[in-house]
Amino acid sequence: MLGVYVGGKSGGHLNPAVTFGNCLYRGHPWRKLPVYALAQLLGAMTGAAIVYGNYKSAFDAFEGGAGIRTVTGPTATAGVFCTYPAPFMTRTGMFFSEFIASSILMFCIFALADPNNIGAGNLMPLCLFFLIFGIGACFGWETGYAINLARDFGPRLVSFMIGYGHEVWSAGGYYFWIPMVAPFCGCAFGGFLYDVFIYTGNSPINTPMLGLQRLMRPRKSVWSNTHPSAIETKV
Repeated sequence: MLGVYVGGKSGGHLNPAVTFGNCLYRGHPWRKLPVYALAQLLGAMTGAAIVYGNYKSAFDAFEGGAGIRTVTGPTATAGVFCTYPAPFMTRTGMFFSEFIASSILMFCIFALADPNNIGAGNLMPLCLFFLIFGIGACFGWETGYAINLARDFGPRLVSFMIGYGHEVWSAGGYYFWIPMVAPFCGCAFGGFLYDVFIYTGNSPINTPMLGLQRLMRPRKSVWSNTHPSAIETKV
């Protein structure tokens, strides 16, 4: 919530996949995507480093000694930094869980920000809080609901550098790449669904370029253009 409130200049972009969705459907400049993504990644890494610095003594006590860092097991603390899937999850299930969660995220963000919809106005940060809380409650059990490359990869990289080892990459059958790919696919799909079924503004989806405008805004019939009442109106 605080990130959105202090993001007046940029719009409070905190997720590379959401930024990607805005570039794809809302005209956000593509040239800004790598800059935003880098800033988001560095911010997440900084946050992870601060957390580790603050709780290092607690980690040492919980894991059984200074320098002991584990990814799995009863005393593992790697999950503080990034997400790891439940043991029963298949590779397909992991991807699908992150894909669906990201689709819901993008769909709802577009709904909350749509000026032609009811919108959220100044309550946008609070609405986003409840949105992400709901996604976490529904999908957190399976994969930890990363739904954000920066939030997952940045802290994962920090955890690797501070001593958790190569298992941060190999855990869960090399799960680490799924939060890097699935959110982009999910946000693209969620944005597509919103623009096809609800959005009435300018979007690549409802323009002649993709051939969908005729389905959403049918042409006027020949009768409507030639009927005397129509001619009188034009005159």
